[in-house]
Amino acid sequence: MDYQSLSDYPQGWIFRHRELPLEQALLDDIRPLTEASSLAFWRQQISKEATHAAHFMNDDWPNRNGIWQQKAEWQARWESDDTALPEELDFADWEDNITVYFCYDCHNVVQTTWGTFRQCWKNFLFYDDEPLLLGRRRMQVARFHSDGTFETGVR
Repeated sequence: MDYQSLSDYPQGWIFRHRELPLEQALLDDIRPLTEASSLAFWRQQISKEATHAAHFMNDDWPNRNGIWQQKAEWQARWESDDTALPEELDFADWEDNITVYFCYDCHNVVQTTWGTFRQCWKNFLFYDDEPLLLGRRRMQVARFHSDGTFETGVR
């Protein structure tokens, strides 16, 4: 996979927002994929046809019946001073060093570790237009909605 610098990433502002500053070590662990690598990852892991979650087809795994098992809210926690992930999202068997992918659409995929994501999840959700969270070699997934809710499931 190829990466672009966070300063060149069009949505990079979410990680430099003055209200949610991040330490340099966290910034160094946030790695946006290039547009070509994002597209390849999206096509391989999410959908061969759809370019965004709003366009998923019936045969795309996020639209299959039975994938999404639990629904909860993220917005209230996001707006509070509490920095912890909502409990329903804190996958207990994911170690901090697991690679995760936060997928906004077919051109915007960001790689980081679970530990980094847990510390700066609020930054990732500044841009909340139906992104998906996937862990490398993990079956659990999460999908975030603009209405302040999210779903977790198993793919």
